[in-house]
Amino acid sequence: MKSNKTLLTTLLSLGLLASAGASQAAGWCESGKPVKFAGLNWESAMLLTDVLQVVLEKGYDCKTDSLPGNSITMENALSSNDIQVFAEEWVGRSEVWNKAEKAGKVVGIGAPIVGAVEGWYVPRYVIEGDAKRKLEPKAPDLKNIADLAKYSAVFKDQEEPGKGRFYNCPAGWTCELENSEMLKSYGLESSYTNFRPGTGPALDAAVLSSYKRGEPILFYYWSPTPLLGHVDLVKLDEKPGVDRSVVIKVGLSKTFHDEAPELVAVLEKVNLPIDLLNQNLARMTNERIASPKLAKIFLKEHPEVWQAWVSEDAAKKINAAL
Repeated sequence: MKSNKTLLTTLLSLGLLASAGASQAAGWCESGKPVKFAGLNWESAMLLTDVLQVVLEKGYDCKTDSLPGNSITMENALSSNDIQVFAEEWVGRSEVWNKAEKAGKVVGIGAPIVGAVEGWYVPRYVIEGDAKRKLEPKAPDLKNIADLAKYSAVFKDQEEPGKGRFYNCPAGWTCELENSEMLKSYGLESSYTNFRPGTGPALDAAVLSSYKRGEPILFYYWSPTPLLGHVDLVKLDEKPGVDRSVVIKVGLSKTFHDEAPELVAVLEKVNLPIDLLNQNLARMTNERIASPKLAKIFLKEHPEVWQAWVSEDAAKKINAAL
């Protein structure tokens, strides 16, 4: 009788352990937890986020959501697992990210975009002129950021005519803080106003408006983006030895990284070829296609890109949904 009781206890114990193991192995989405994305507000990140949401929803039966906010706010949310995925993390440039990574709260994986660039730009006609538009060069010796000290009058700020205007990133973007430090380090803080447009589209509008009128404008910008395909710009050189190479990863909360290996295996393979990405971003602007709609068009038109990320079963489900 005692041996029967011992056997029964052992079997019950094994059953409970097996049940617990099965529950643990159920996976993030199978357990009903949503995958929350950073709702980022620049075009490439918007499109990448929407593409990934469709892939996880249709291919892996996940519930997804996105929470809007600027990059710094979203990096904080990622570190506390309030969101799980930051689709386009420019690794190493944000103190919020760096501290969270050092503390083991976030993990960067994969290479979703390769070949991105960033810097300070001016229209080419500012340096070389434009005979077709009858524009004379206004800063013929401008080659690097340090040269801007003698050209503040060229980029005159209408609200502070004694200074030039530098168009920074919108407040709350990581690059806004970095550019503000650069103004100081190049000794330009006293001769240029540090102007922060309210949004990314507001920065685009300022650049395109000045370009259309043939007026000088100095601004920070980056690629991938549709704007660089529409205007002819010159990127100003920085100090010798400055390395501004861009590394982009998919940012994950450590909790999600550890608890959703089946989805991490997908996200670490994600890559959008930059030329194809720029073409689609230009299409987004030219044809005024909303990012969620363009994401589905992209997936339908370019299975050769995304099918390399997913399992065969997931690919069939995504294709069927499209």
